Amino acid sequence: MARHVLLLSGRISSGKSTLARGLAERFGAVHLRSRQLLLARLPAIQEERGDLQAAGAELDAATDGRWVAEDVSAAAVNHSDDAILVVDAIRIPQQISAFREIFGPRVVHIHLLAPNPALEARYRQRKGSTVEFASHAEASVDPTEAAVGDLASLADVVIDTGLCTEEDVLVRAASQLGYYSRSYARLVDVLVGGQWGSEGKGHIASYLAPEYQVLVRVGGPNAGHKVFERGGEFTFHQLPSGCRTNLGAYVLIAPGAVINASHLITEITNAQVEATRLAIDPNAMVVDRRDAAFEDRTLKRWIASTAQGVGAATARRLMRGALGPGLSRAGSLQVVKLARDVKELKPWVRETRPLLDDAFNRGERVFVEGTQGTALSLYHGEYPHVTSRDTTVAGCLSEAGIAPTRIRKIVMVVRTYPIRVGDPEGSAGMTSGPMGRELTMEDVGIRSGLDPARLRERERTSTTHRPRRIAEFSWAQLRRSASLNGPTDIALTFADYLAASNQDARRLDQLTRETILFIQEVERVAAAPVSLISTRFDLPYRSIIDRRAW
Repeated sequence: MARHVLLLSGRISSGKSTLARGLAERFGAVHLRSRQLLLARLPAIQEERGDLQAAGAELDAATDGRWVAEDVSAAAVNHSDDAILVVDAIRIPQQISAFREIFGPRVVHIHLLAPNPALEARYRQRKGSTVEFASHAEASVDPTEAAVGDLASLADVVIDTGLCTEEDVLVRAASQLGYYSRSYARLVDVLVGGQWGSEGKGHIASYLAPEYQVLVRVGGPNAGHKVFERGGEFTFHQLPSGCRTNLGAYVLIAPGAVINASHLITEITNAQVEATRLAIDPNAMVVDRRDAAFEDRTLKRWIASTAQGVGAATARRLMRGALGPGLSRAGSLQVVKLARDVKELKPWVRETRPLLDDAFNRGERVFVEGTQGTALSLYHGEYPHVTSRDTTVAGCLSEAGIAPTRIRKIVMVVRTYPIRVGDPEGSAGMTSGPMGRELTMEDVGIRSGLDPARLRERERTSTTHRPRRIAEFSWAQLRRSASLNGPTDIALTFADYLAASNQDARRLDQLTRETILFIQEVERVAAAPVSLISTRFDLPYRSIIDRRAW
């Protein structure tokens, strides 16, 4: 019979139809116009303001004001029980009483008002099929119209539209109806890396993705998340890693993300993500080809940057276009281009904030996939050997536009032997940064029983395909990352690097004793349970031991 029946009252031009249209566009409300109901009852009537006012008064007198409620009740059978019916508009107290009698507690009455100068100005701008009076004052002579202002005393909410924008009015009305939810339900789970990136986040994200209705990706194309599927490997650079394992999820690219437009379009096509389930926020920053060229000349050799242009693009955004790559006015790139400015991205560009609000209102679960690793954070890593963003949970939430009170779970991914990107040729002694006691792939192969040649082949970066450096597990880094992120759960990856036999484990007790002891110490240092254990990365299934209690 409808979830809500929203009654709108107020003088002509107070903003009733504007609010009704906003509710219809934003929340899918059904806009029912009393004028159309009147014309359906009296099809011979002239569509002129004076004739409509007189005919409405006659019907009110004949039905004691019940005709609008009765017609809306008849129309309600054509809509779902979850529908929002907006009645535009109510003119006398008897009409309100009839609605409350028929629809009971489903009825919410909002009265709009505005000062006379505003009403007069709006009235002169009215457009539509109804023939209007010459002025608002003339339209207000009608006795019923003259008394409409008295309905404010009967309303659940009174809004002065003269003091608000159209969006303000919509927000206040929607809040009264509870469409933004009246609490901050903990529906968001966040996945972050706890080391220097390449912890295997894509594999974990792909595994968890089917449990969510919304998948969110932050960061930029300088991070690649590799997923092993039945048909082979797929590397995600800008889309969430679970958008192929969860074909029903809505996919969001956050406003704080940095994107390479042409590469993203190719990735969308290759991942076969339909336009109807993908939203790229209009405020996402777009990398220019000169950003990547600048980083290739400078940061690539200095700190082993992936040289995808993300840092240079971010610097331009921070400077609001005042300076270009290199922070030099000479030959600088002045224009800052956002996703909303790229014609090719238009099919997917839409604001993600309302989409998240809608998801929260429906009680849907949201998964935010962070990129890179905590030790690469611009603020918390070992500067200057860091990336151009904050890679912690706080940074991910900021980029996504999600409040911390929404968080339910924080999954921090760490690997048994951390890695960093290798140093490019011509780096002149500079490195990608410190990472503790370094090892060789031969060292790991001897300890684990894995083939070192196979390890060297596997351990290449997903974006630049450079060989990775590898090191002993850093317990101090684990503690720092845990302190910064406050994880509720740890996902431990590359258990096979501790012992090749772990590849065949399907339960915790099938892992080697040394591996179990390692896991127990990770839990002590991180102060969080190791809930997910990845035993190998060349199987799309049965390669993760799931110990979660959620």
